[in-house]
Amino acid sequence: MSCFPGWDAVRPDEPPKGYEWDRELVEATRWEAAVTGSDAGGKGKAGSGTTGSGSAGRLKRSLYENELFRLQAELVKLQEWVRAEHARIVVVFEGRDAAGKGSTIKRVTQYLNPRIAQIVALPAPTEREQTEWYFQRYIRHLPAGGHIVLFDRSWYNRAGVERVMGFCTKEEYGRFLHQCPLFERMLVEDGILLRKYWFSVSDAEQQRRFKSRLDDPMRRWKLSTMDLESISRWEDYSRSKDEMFVHTDIPEAPWYVVESDDKRSARINMIAHLLSTIPYQDVKRTPLRLPARPPSKGYIRMPKGMQTYVPDYAAGLVMGARRP
Repeated sequence: MSCFPGWDAVRPDEPPKGYEWDRELVEATRWEAAVTGSDAGGKGKAGSGTTGSGSAGRLKRSLYENELFRLQAELVKLQEWVRAEHARIVVVFEGRDAAGKGSTIKRVTQYLNPRIAQIVALPAPTEREQTEWYFQRYIRHLPAGGHIVLFDRSWYNRAGVERVMGFCTKEEYGRFLHQCPLFERMLVEDGILLRKYWFSVSDAEQQRRFKSRLDDPMRRWKLSTMDLESISRWEDYSRSKDEMFVHTDIPEAPWYVVESDDKRSARINMIAHLLSTIPYQDVKRTPLRLPARPPSKGYIRMPKGMQTYVPDYAAGLVMGARRP
């Protein structure tokens, strides 16, 4: 049940009574989508005009923003339940390059407390880490009670990029396929709520997103030689993903595939599914009341000339805008 009574009665572009959009976040998201095309939907492999998610069509922006906000409110409820119950949640985001993992993580955490919901995106292992047990560097980031950890790529690097690009030996790869189900079963048996999502994107849509990043100086940093290499190794990655699923799609920790040619639908589908798999409840919080400010006790503020202030750059912009 939604935490917003009468939500269906509101207009798609309005929040429910008693709640307000975070206008800056909404406008920033809209600006990002307009400038970068990050919300653009693909046409599928055959260019048929479908979203690739099996839906009837692409979500309209107003409907998408309304539902996303509702789901984000539920994520806040989930966060409070995690904190109160000392639950532990691990969410693994895997998939093709440019499949929309990062933008989905951004929407998941947009209104959450970063001290409770943490994003883990590890760089390449150091020389020391290369001598450790493979799972060791990921274990350091597992949540304590009352915390959520979102892995933006995870230990599944070994079954994907490391195997395809030859960064691990056949023996290391085989050992991973054997140990990974055991490792995840131990996490689940210990009480961790483990959810694994694979973001699937068509080759045509991936190519469009790569080109968009290549042409955009603000997002060009997202592209690496490794990303471009994945184009020529598309089928190698496909075979690796299929074999990975055979060994690691286990009842205790199944894989959930998110069709992501349409990013809006992918985000909505992933968040809605995550919420549906966790038995969270609304946690009653102690009502807070803003106290009245006490009267002054004679404090006199230090003169501004004795402190170094950041120059008022914004004022110059205002003055410039006023000039004819």
